[in-house]
Amino acid sequence: MGLGEKIHNAAEKLHGKGKEAAGDATGNDRLKAEGKGHHVKAGLKQAGEKVKGAFRKH
Repeated sequence: MGLGEKIHNAAEKLHGKGKEAAGDATGNDRLKAEGKGHHVKAGLKQAGEKVKGAFRKH
């Protein structure tokens, strides 16, 4: 996984957490769900990149 991808995924994860927190604070379920989606999506991307990296090493 390249450094740029790591930074992008981390930023997307933080963005999702922020949206989720804002939705929770305001009672906006749609915003909360959207944030959770971003957070989960970024986590899956990170996991996928780690798997690809493990196969590249062998």
